[in-house]
Amino acid sequence: MTKLLKTVDSKMKDAHAALLHNFSKTRTGRANVSALEDIFIDYYGVSTPIKQLCNISIPEPRLIVIQPWDKQILVTIEKAFLASNIGVTPENDGNVLRLPFQPLTEETRRDIVKQVKKMAEDGKIEVRNIRRFGNDEAKQMKNDSEISEDDEKKILKDIQELTDKWVKEISASAKTKEQEIMEV
Repeated sequence: MTKLLKTVDSKMKDAHAALLHNFSKTRTGRANVSALEDIFIDYYGVSTPIKQLCNISIPEPRLIVIQPWDKQILVTIEKAFLASNIGVTPENDGNVLRLPFQPLTEETRRDIVKQVKKMAEDGKIEVRNIRRFGNDEAKQMKNDSEISEDDEKKILKDIQELTDKWVKEISASAKTKEQEIMEV
């Protein structure tokens, strides 16, 4: 019985963590190293995360500076950024790459907020799907006579409480991200 609740809670927690990961990759008009997580460089035939090949720093709020340890891959890194969809054009000076993040317009901010709301709604749908899974498992346990009807009702109530908790958590995370995006 408690194993089912732990499983449901763990899956809901994972859904929230995945949503936060997606939020971290969303542009806010500020330089953020998490924007580089999905960029891989072909380094001597091996697809390697950029963080393993370079020193990455943020000297200003709207600038990321990438200094590769091997200067020969600078052009390869530049091509990887141009091929990626992070919305930044790198500036190559022969030693380092500079990624200047342009300030977002009001319209762009509103569009990004819409994307954040959609991501949050998808996260809530995922939590509700996990609730359905938990409810189905509890009903199956009742049908298999593993638990009593009272235990089933308690489990269903506990699953609903977990659902409410995680939906509220997702809403709070989305609101925080929206405020961060709308901040000029």
